[in-house]
Amino acid sequence: MDGERLTLTVNEAAKLLGIGRQLAYDRVKTGEIPAIKIGRRLLIPRRALEKLLEQPQLTGGRGSGHVLGPS
Repeated sequence: MDGERLTLTVNEAAKLLGIGRQLAYDRVKTGEIPAIKIGRRLLIPRRALEKLLEQPQLTGGRGSGHVLGPS
């Protein structure tokens, strides 16, 4: 391994994503951000977050149909 941890806390993931802590917790709750629970800790697997960011995402609110893709 290269010394990087395999998981991130929700706070760390929020900072990396540029979103607020509460929004990150909300997205974990809805399943939009994948997370695992170990004891009382909620952790986000780094690889799962990277895969999530590689996928094209919808933008513009619910049901807008606009897809973000390569420019």
